[in-house]
Amino acid sequence: MNLACYNYNIKEFEYMRVYFDNAASTQTAKSVVDIMKKTMEEDYANPSAKHIMGIEAENYYKDAAQTVAETMKVNPKEIVFTSGGTESNNMALIGAAQAYKRSGKHIITSSIEHASVYEPLAYLKEEGFEISVLKTDGLGHIDLEELKDCIRKDTILVSIMLVNNEVGAVEPADEISGIIKKANPKIIFHADAIQAYGKYKIYPKKKGIDLLSASGHKLHGPKGVGFLYVNENIRLKPIVFGGGQQRGLRSGTINTPGIAAMGEAARSAYTDFDSKIKKITDIKDYIIDNIKDLEGVKVNSQKGLLSAPHVLSITVQGIKSEVLLHAFEAKNIYFSSGSACSSNHPRVSKTLKAIGLSDEEAFSTIRLSFSEYNTVSEADYFLRNFNELIPLLKKFK
Repeated sequence: MNLACYNYNIKEFEYMRVYFDNAASTQTAKSVVDIMKKTMEEDYANPSAKHIMGIEAENYYKDAAQTVAETMKVNPKEIVFTSGGTESNNMALIGAAQAYKRSGKHIITSSIEHASVYEPLAYLKEEGFEISVLKTDGLGHIDLEELKDCIRKDTILVSIMLVNNEVGAVEPADEISGIIKKANPKIIFHADAIQAYGKYKIYPKKKGIDLLSASGHKLHGPKGVGFLYVNENIRLKPIVFGGGQQRGLRSGTINTPGIAAMGEAARSAYTDFDSKIKKITDIKDYIIDNIKDLEGVKVNSQKGLLSAPHVLSITVQGIKSEVLLHAFEAKNIYFSSGSACSSNHPRVSKTLKAIGLSDEEAFSTIRLSFSEYNTVSEADYFLRNFNELIPLLKKFK
């Protein structure tokens, strides 16, 4: 690796902190913080209250629903706000399965889904549902022919993530939907878009997506808020009961600060969208170009938009990911080993196994993930340290 090609400046790096863990959580945008602050300090009334302050608080909810709906060209009434991606996925899967179980108890998913999908499906399996799991290729893409073959007369639901959170694989939503709806228009297509919303322009009605999950803190919003798009023709059994808020689909006092923030995060994400995505993609590609030919390094993500613009999976053979994390942390560079939701459990990643990595390779894999706030200078700093640390760590392994 020729450091002479880098544009770095030693002084610039002296106090640099490089955050490459944006698939786990992003920095909250200032405009998002501002609107949350206003709803907590000024417009703090219960949005269900009938007085003017309650109505003013409810308007934040309505405005956020309108903003999110506009980004996907859907009806605001089809947006249900939740506590985040996990609840959205649980609501979609359990709610749809329970609502349509008289039509069948067969559900299809893939081998690289997030825990917030495969755990509710494990619960449904205990409840008598049958779950078929599609394999993937070495890049994390499902086999569309296998999907065709898996669909049965009693299939009621297919759940496939649009962007994988560990390797950035992008699944072909149009083709998946086409296969599903051709086999049976009544089969529900749920898309986990937690890593896709804000990174792609997603139009559920055009793509044939019936249910779509998203999370605020993946796109510079706060933690603890997300949404589920529910096509107006789809029935869901609620999994949260109470006062009947949000059309009875998700009872509980509306989280005005979080929902207002979700709306602002969505608005911001889709403003100047193309230039933001190009910037993120360029950083990812820049790093790939500078490490792909190094001995003992395997890149598990593709360049450009063949995979997600913000996710880069790298296997460094012979060095445990935990060792890499702490070595780079000492240089103020932060990233993840696999997905953040599974990082506290020392088990082999289902996704990395599904794409063909051995146990040893999976435990030597790291994930970098980028946002609009990252820079090429930060990428240079990472590459400089990568070049220096990897040979050193291999020597003392």
